[in-house]
Amino acid sequence: MKKFIYILMIGVSLTFISGCTSSEMNENSNNEEVVYDYDSVKDELIRFHVIANSDSREDQELKLKVRDEVIKYLEPLLKNSKSIEESRKIIKQNNKKVINIAEKVVKDNGYSYNVQTELSRENFPEKVYGKIVLPQGEYEAYRILIGDASGQNWWCVMFPPLCFVDVTKGSVAYNETERRMDEVSKNKKTEENTDEEYELKFKIVEVLKDAF
Repeated sequence: MKKFIYILMIGVSLTFISGCTSSEMNENSNNEEVVYDYDSVKDELIRFHVIANSDSREDQELKLKVRDEVIKYLEPLLKNSKSIEESRKIIKQNNKKVINIAEKVVKDNGYSYNVQTELSRENFPEKVYGKIVLPQGEYEAYRILIGDASGQNWWCVMFPPLCFVDVTKGSVAYNETERRMDEVSKNKKTEENTDEEYELKFKIVEVLKDAF
């Protein structure tokens, strides 16, 4: 009889824990950060980097105006890109147009800064896009350098096109950005409570064993 009660109590306890854990995971799933492994994405992304002439308020505002106009132009060209090679080709083909757009913004705002662009590998700090976390490291980047390019910079991801989600929609569309990131990375890490769940189950079993 004691053995039957012992087995019954273990079954009820484990069912309760599993239910609570599943409920908690479902509740937190929409808020869970997705951390991508650097080695799996370092060669699969193109970052977008706009560097201001200086840190003055005027130069920083000018940087954002250049950003907005360039993204407005590139969005319809890049948003349906299926590969980093395709995006790279589009960027190179439209580089002169991008320079012209940036120079026009600079001139229209009363400045005479030179504008340069380059496609190179640069070091970036960890960056969070909504719940997507990209680790620190070197990535390919399309850079727009305004004037002396000694001011604070702005960056995002041009492929997959997270820039366009950030700017045109105001916030990251979680499902879409995760889908696009998953297309270029098979190795993402998510924070889960699986280990804690197993540890709690074993502790309860031990307690019940001691009780009987």
